[in-house]
Amino acid sequence: MGQIKVFGLAQELNKYKTKMSEVIHSCIVDALKFPADKKFQRFFPLDSDNFYFPNGRTEKYTIVELSIFEGRSIEAKKEFIKLMYERFREQLNILENDIEITIFETPKFNWGIRGLPGDELALNYKVNV
Repeated sequence: MGQIKVFGLAQELNKYKTKMSEVIHSCIVDALKFPADKKFQRFFPLDSDNFYFPNGRTEKYTIVELSIFEGRSIEAKKEFIKLMYERFREQLNILENDIEITIFETPKFNWGIRGLPGDELALNYKVNV
């Protein structure tokens, strides 16, 4: 299971969010081995008075937060981050300095999905990749 939140300036994020959604999903499928039909994303386009960021970033500055079940290997998570930077640069023309990624991992029992705690849910994909 994975939930993605994407934050950015509305004027920029709204231009890219459809393509960005595809890029993020491709990274999750390729690196973390999610099934292609498991896509849970939310975009938060913010006005400039609600999105402060450090000097040295541009209007394309984007924060991506990924919440997942614990169990993926360090290598898989590093591959996800590497692919994100690579594909954002190549496909969205958003450079590494304008992207921050955070992965939050929690035990399955901390999730509620389809009326069950996550550790009681039968999954059709592997978490330990």
